[in-house]
Amino acid sequence: MGTTTMSEFLYLYRIGAEAQREAMGTPGHAEKSMKIWLAWMRELEQDGHLKSPGQPLELTGKVVGGKQRAVTDGPFVEVKDLVAGFTLIEARDLDEAVRLSVGCPILEGGGSVEVRPIRMVASM
Repeated sequence: MGTTTMSEFLYLYRIGAEAQREAMGTPGHAEKSMKIWLAWMRELEQDGHLKSPGQPLELTGKVVGGKQRAVTDGPFVEVKDLVAGFTLIEARDLDEAVRLSVGCPILEGGGSVEVRPIRMVASM
């Protein structure tokens, strides 16, 4: 039997500020949400796909941009959905990574999962 080559993919979780508040706004909602997320992560791990569970991100930050390195309040207040967190997984290909993402709890709250292949670069 040959071995299957796995590639790395990043899941970027995007959700609107209102949906984020609704999901995490009360201790009861937050606890329920965390249980659902942990169950999904455990499933990814048991199936050998979880490389790193990543972390949720705060809704605050700064954006540095342009040649002048201008610093503005962020994150990206002009966009509808904010990046709320990330996870690093392994999958055979982009199609499998997308298939695995459809179980993500953020989808139930109207959020989205951006699935991005990690570009492998040669070591320096």
